[in-house]
Amino acid sequence: MAAPGRPRQRHPVSCRRGSSGRSRRDHAPSARPLVILLHGFASFWWSWRHQLRGLTGGRVVAVDLRGYGGSDKPPRGYDGWTLAGDTAGLIRALGHSSATLVGHADGGLVCWATSVLHPRLVRAIAMVSSPHPAALRRSALTRRDQAGPCCRPCCAIRCRFGRSAR
Repeated sequence: MAAPGRPRQRHPVSCRRGSSGRSRRDHAPSARPLVILLHGFASFWWSWRHQLRGLTGGRVVAVDLRGYGGSDKPPRGYDGWTLAGDTAGLIRALGHSSATLVGHADGGLVCWATSVLHPRLVRAIAMVSSPHPAALRRSALTRRDQAGPCCRPCCAIRCRFGRSAR
């Protein structure tokens, strides 16, 4: 929303398929600071449609993460390492040396992974409805009601053999 008395600036929204096969929505001129919006589980770039127009102070890009929306759906590569690499590759492909990452839910975990694995490319991170990875891990390993079916065997192993069991 434009401030009272100031004309509203309009910038084109474009759609492109990136080098990693991910589609993205790009809003604002490329000379501005880069902000990348990463959606959560079972969502795609459209969940950020209102923020694309509201964050006009920078170059805002909302992407479809690997396997979602208009992006490629390879059989593997949905781990944090690969998704962080995709995000780092996107920052470089857009010609920026760093970006601010904003993630919702699982997109927040991609923000954390990217900031840890590619710290020079990440200026700042912000999460919406996303836990810190350490809190998520602790909860999955200690609270059976919070662990999905795939985590429960891990909890049983830890209870039986102690915290150092892998």
